[in-house]
Amino acid sequence: MSAVPAVVLVGPMGVGKSTVGQLLAERLGVGYRDTDEDIVAEQGRTIAEIFVDEGEPAFRAIEKRAVHKALAEHHGVLSLGGGAVLDPDTRALLAGLRVVYLSMDVEEAVKRTGLNVARPLLAVNPRKQWRELMEARRHLYEEVATAVVATDGRTPEEVTQVALDALELKEA
Repeated sequence: MSAVPAVVLVGPMGVGKSTVGQLLAERLGVGYRDTDEDIVAEQGRTIAEIFVDEGEPAFRAIEKRAVHKALAEHHGVLSLGGGAVLDPDTRALLAGLRVVYLSMDVEEAVKRTGLNVARPLLAVNPRKQWRELMEARRHLYEEVATAVVATDGRTPEEVTQVALDALELKEA
């Protein structure tokens, strides 16, 4: 891989990867990129529309390509979609990189994501589905993480500072 992202953010939907990612990029003096935004730009439709039109397996294939491309090209801060870590090849590519897992508990998740219809995996009974998603994914987030930063009750600025400290990174 020619480029290596300065920091890769992983974690569940609604945890604040985009907000914290932009703050981290700013503080480190590097660019910010979000693979979900890459997918929407490339596909010309929302992630929810891809899920509805083609199903989750098709979306995961698109996501895998987008993540691998971004990991190869991007030098700054990179946010991955919540399910990107489900792919074993993606997890292998994350090995050795600075990966921050932004975590939160279910009550915080419900507060942040609510009943948002743009979250196709949480359309019915969001609390239960979020718990099930986290049971399936938490160990994968932890497996790829260099640092775990809890976001519960913290401002994006506080989370950003904790992430910088955890990675021992200096601001630009």
